[in-house]
Order: sequence, then C-alpha cells, then structure tokens
Amino acid sequence: QVQLVESGGGSVEAGGSLRLSCVASESIASPVCMSWFRQSPGKEREGLAFIYNRGDDEDFANVADSVKGRFSISRDNAKNGLFLQMTSLKPEDTGMYYCAAVHTYGCDFRAAIFTYWGQGTQVSVSS
Repeated sequence: QVQLVESGGGSVEAGGSLRLSCVASESIASPVCMSWFRQSPGKEREGLAFIYNRGDDEDFANVADSVKGRFSISRDNAKNGLFLQMTSLKPEDTGMYYCAAVHTYGCDFRAAIFTYWGQGTQVSVSS
C-alpha cells in the first residue's frame, strides 16, 4: 500500500507563497497520475493540479483554471516527490491540501479516480 505524506502547509498573509511537498513511500509504476486537491470549509474537495505520465518519460501537467497563473505543480521522480508551488495566496485558498495518486491511463480532476491519498496539510491565508 502506497503511503503519501504531505508537508509544507502553514499560515501566511495574503499575497504570500508556500511550497507544498508530498512524498510517496514507493514509486508508482506508470501510467501514473499524481495530483493536489484542496478542501475548504463547507466546500467539496477540489482538484487543483495534476501530473500524468503514461510511461514514455514525458510528463503532462494540468492546472485548474481557478488557480492557474498562481499555482504550479512539479515532481521529482528520483525521490518520489510531488510539489505544489503556490504564489499570490488569497484568503479563499485556505483549506486542507491533499496529495493523491493513481496507477491508471488518463487523468482528470475527479477525486473518485484516485486510489492513494495523504492525510493532508493545512494552509491558512489571512487578509
């Protein structure tokens, strides 16, 4: 069973930046999709960004329109790491941030397709 552990959350003022990290306990074979989700108080879990690799060593990244231009996703295959760089943070970015992964062909922002989930890291943005 793959374990995902997130870190890097915290409290920042609006306009600040944070870099979230997620480390997997083992490598997940391609095709693989790794993603970041956010759950804000009173809202459904929202997909923010994912990286998909179908097994040809070429990553495809996608960032949700709601955070495009402010958030970016990257990964370090050698260290089984996934990262979310967040800039120009807003109070509405407050929430629990989760890392997720799945061994499958294709990828999208639906939480239901993901097999593995981390416990989450809290991000709080004050105005």
